[in-house]
Amino acid sequence: MFGLFRRKFKISDPGPPPDVREAFRQYAEGLERMTADQFLTFLIDHQEERCSAADAEANLQKVLRRLDGGREAELDGRLTLEDFFYFLFQDDLNGPINVQVHHDMTAPLQHYFIYTGHNSYLTGNQLNSDSSEIPIIRSLQNGVRGIELDLWPNSAKDSVHVLHGRTLTTPIPLIKCLNCIKDHAFVASPYPVIITLEDHLTPELQAKVAKMVTQVFGDMLYYPDSGYLGEFPSPEALKYRVILSTKPPKEYLVSSNTNIDEENSLPMEKDSSDDEVLSDSDPDDEGNDVYRQKSSNAAEPEYRQLIGIHAGKAKKSLRDTLRSGIDKVNRLSLSERRLEKAAESYATDLVRFTQRNILRVFPKGTRVTSSNFRPIVGWIHGAQMVAFNMQGYGKSLWMMHGMFRSNGGCGFVKKPELLTRKGPSTEVFDPSLPLPVKRILRVSVYMGTGWRLDFSRTHFDAYSPPDFYTKVQIIGVEADSANRKTKIIEDDWVPYWNEEFAFPLRAPELCLLRIEVSDHNVSEKNNFAGQTCLLVSELKPGIRAVPLYDKKGVKFKSVRLLMGFQFE
Repeated sequence: MFGLFRRKFKISDPGPPPDVREAFRQYAEGLERMTADQFLTFLIDHQEERCSAADAEANLQKVLRRLDGGREAELDGRLTLEDFFYFLFQDDLNGPINVQVHHDMTAPLQHYFIYTGHNSYLTGNQLNSDSSEIPIIRSLQNGVRGIELDLWPNSAKDSVHVLHGRTLTTPIPLIKCLNCIKDHAFVASPYPVIITLEDHLTPELQAKVAKMVTQVFGDMLYYPDSGYLGEFPSPEALKYRVILSTKPPKEYLVSSNTNIDEENSLPMEKDSSDDEVLSDSDPDDEGNDVYRQKSSNAAEPEYRQLIGIHAGKAKKSLRDTLRSGIDKVNRLSLSERRLEKAAESYATDLVRFTQRNILRVFPKGTRVTSSNFRPIVGWIHGAQMVAFNMQGYGKSLWMMHGMFRSNGGCGFVKKPELLTRKGPSTEVFDPSLPLPVKRILRVSVYMGTGWRLDFSRTHFDAYSPPDFYTKVQIIGVEADSANRKTKIIEDDWVPYWNEEFAFPLRAPELCLLRIEVSDHNVSEKNNFAGQTCLLVSELKPGIRAVPLYDKKGVKFKSVRLLMGFQFE
């Protein structure tokens, strides 16, 4: 029993890994302390940082002040091995990705992945949870740029509510949603917020919506003077603007002779690739045909002129729609199931369509618990707006969080060139084709720390320290998918693995690196101990501190890994 008690409080101190010791020896030139100039050389040569002497000096002083305010003068601003090791383990000073906006933000909107929510007003499941402005606010605070609202008449048919139609979800007034969007739209990012409206309204209520949005947003609201965009503007040009995206009223669609029907069309559609009839729309993707038949021209000009991004759904076969060479840019919506089917049958048509238009993908209607699908299928085919239930925690949402931690968390991530370019014969990238290895990513998992600060002593095991191991996964095109796992370190709050994994990558621009730490149990389910996802193209080379997050995507205060990244 006394042995178990001692094991419970055992905390090892393995010290710096060999790679850290070697880097210090090399850049300190064999001396016991590293000067500011030597530290700068390490940051530039080993970590491949774009760093000035002033930046290096500032980081060095931060390290010394954090460790001991009096040591700065004592050591004349030089780092010992322990100081150097401490710096490497600070994710705010030595994190794995650039935390500033650094992508070109002047390309057309369709050249970006856009952080997009689905049924953004729901607090829980898709059937009977409450509608509220709180999830909208939370999403905007987390950098989400695509907010979805379902518009329905209230019981008196004289105003507009937001709710998941034909379910038991409670309503919230539209005006309340619009006001909260205005107040929180740009707290996390200056780049545009796209409000996708699922419109189930009469023309009279459409007119009320038009009045609401103009009064609430004023000059913040962006819409083209001509009524229809010939080319999408850039995120840079749309800073601090709000854009409405929905289907035009039916008469306008008929008169414009577009190849895309309204997004809220009938849920049963025929796909040209075979004779299967698909019915995978969720309830809010269905139209209200009674209101469509009653539609008049009275409210249309004002309402339709406010639509910044016209939305649609395949009127003919999906493949014909993708290939139709639309004169004016659109947003097309597909369920996850239709996307998967199209990706299997005509992947290049999807990629080519997204080079000019916006593709939105939403969860299938059977995901009533607000679960999510794997977003990578949409991304590798160029889909910009992969719409997610932000309350639906799980591995799929972790991937979404990982993608949009990139580019400073601004909600827009520039698509890689392979998705936006055309070859000499207008050929485009085909994710299904075999590709040669382009780069090799080497990932070192050195050690981890912080669990004893963020968890209770008995959280993982009642009588002993946890038995940690780390899973490392590549998510991308099928040929790049890979899983690796470290050995299990038994009975230690500070696990020391010091293992390296090599991942040959064919399309590294489209890969995510998923990392998850677990506590191993022999007779029970393993305990979750932290996770993160990172876009491979965003990884900084060198030895890095990688913070971990809980199941909801909230960053732990102390838990982090020391890892190494090297590209060949």
